[in-house]
Amino acid sequence: MATTRADADAGDDLYSVLALQRVELTAADSVESDLDFAFRLQLQEAISASLAHVPSSPSTSSAPPPLPHDAASPTFASLQSEELMKLDRELADSRQAKLETQKAREDLQRAIHDHNFAKELAEISDDEWEESGDNIEKPLCARDSGDYFFKVYSKGLVIEELVNGERVSLSAIGVGICDQMDNLIFELKKPLIKSGLNKSAAETKALIEGLNAALSMELDRVRVFIDCFPLFQFVTGRWPAKQRKISVLVDQVSLLEKRFSYFKPRHVARNDMKYVYELARAAINSQMTVPAEISRGKTINETCVICLEDTDVGHMFSIDGCLHRYCFLCMKKHIEEKLRQGMEPTCPHEGCKSKLEVESCRIFLTLKLFEIWNQRMKEALIPVTEKVYCPYPKCSALMSKSEIERDASSSSFVGRRLGARKCTKCHRRFCIDCKVPWHNNMTCIYYKRLNPNPPTEDVKLKSLASSNLWRQCVKCNHLIELAEGCFHMTCRCGHEFCYNCGAEWKNKKATCSCPLWDEDNILDDDSDSSFEEDDDDDGDEIDEYESEFESEEEFI
Repeated sequence: MATTRADADAGDDLYSVLALQRVELTAADSVESDLDFAFRLQLQEAISASLAHVPSSPSTSSAPPPLPHDAASPTFASLQSEELMKLDRELADSRQAKLETQKAREDLQRAIHDHNFAKELAEISDDEWEESGDNIEKPLCARDSGDYFFKVYSKGLVIEELVNGERVSLSAIGVGICDQMDNLIFELKKPLIKSGLNKSAAETKALIEGLNAALSMELDRVRVFIDCFPLFQFVTGRWPAKQRKISVLVDQVSLLEKRFSYFKPRHVARNDMKYVYELARAAINSQMTVPAEISRGKTINETCVICLEDTDVGHMFSIDGCLHRYCFLCMKKHIEEKLRQGMEPTCPHEGCKSKLEVESCRIFLTLKLFEIWNQRMKEALIPVTEKVYCPYPKCSALMSKSEIERDASSSSFVGRRLGARKCTKCHRRFCIDCKVPWHNNMTCIYYKRLNPNPPTEDVKLKSLASSNLWRQCVKCNHLIELAEGCFHMTCRCGHEFCYNCGAEWKNKKATCSCPLWDEDNILDDDSDSSFEEDDDDDGDEIDEYESEFESEEEFI
């Protein structure tokens, strides 16, 4: 009750401040009105005095024209008053919600008391009842839970739906809290906006929501019903959660568990979770109806899950195929960063592979960004092994080998047999074998003999790569840096190799004896999610449910 009384005192203080501000605003509005009246009166007198010096004429009126009064323009005081009224309404709603919550708690407390008292009466013998039954009473205490408990049901759903011909992954949760007689006292359904979760993550998040709801209602004795067997094993401590992010969620459950005086998880059949399943399913259906409401012209704000800002739906971008939605500003920044990294822009949602179309994104792109993206698209059409860059520093145009070979085949230049090619942009000749401007009147072997040392720029680049332990792909010569993770590298050209020694990987297997990873490079323990058996009896159950925890890369 101390917390409730403190909240009430804080609310009363806020009401007092609002009342004081209303008095001050009323006084300010009165002063502002008086000042405005005085100003208009002085202005009227000044106009009358100036008209007195003007020669009169039949068409000139002796009375000055009335000054227009813009009654539609609101004053600062009136605007501030509207804000105070809005805050007043919000406070009244908040106070009413607290009263309703308090009433629900009292009703629950009374139900618990009646249940415990009824059990005590049932245990009284007939002789004792005949003797003193009429005098038995038990006052309602503030804390009289006894062995009464509440049932918490939770369900997390991850479902793929066919939307506009594309498979879209949607996730949501449903929570129900009942008393011992299965009378519903609380329900919750909501979509998981940051979707892309696997089944285990959605189930764990649903359980966390249910426990938080029970604690907010001051229910300190609960039985938790779970139909997801791996989650039940995690909560009971029989299986360790090997996935780092799943482990974090399970740790949250453990912390919440300590706040209950009685906490008992139970594994039940899926038929027993039908009600919360329907709640989660309804939340998923609500996600699918949002685009339809927008198409009917309803004016609603939507929260961008990247910047968490409420944005008008007219400034929200829906990605074709996956239907993930983000505000224009976040999408623009996302595309800028991807283009800066030389990557093809895709949906910002983690784990989503939907590609962005440059024409559909044009509505929020600058002209420069639009041109850069078009150029990147042209570059992406050229395979990595086919890319050739003009060696002249002021040009450096990207070309494909097939393109310059076609031009060379139609040329009558003698040097084309020796490797001479012409840049498609600056039209200057270069050697495709030596990757330098054309060495006229000498063969490639003779040129390399005269120039045994590589260019200064190449020496600097190799020195930088060596100092930073970068690796060069033997297939396309692209430099690669290991930021985090294991030593198994996959170049953008598709070549797989060991980052430690450079040996090739074949059929997803190493051809060297190097370790798979270094502990210093493992920042996120997103390793294989298979389970270890705690005992022989758990083996079959682990195999049965192991598929539910695959592909943690989809987890946010």
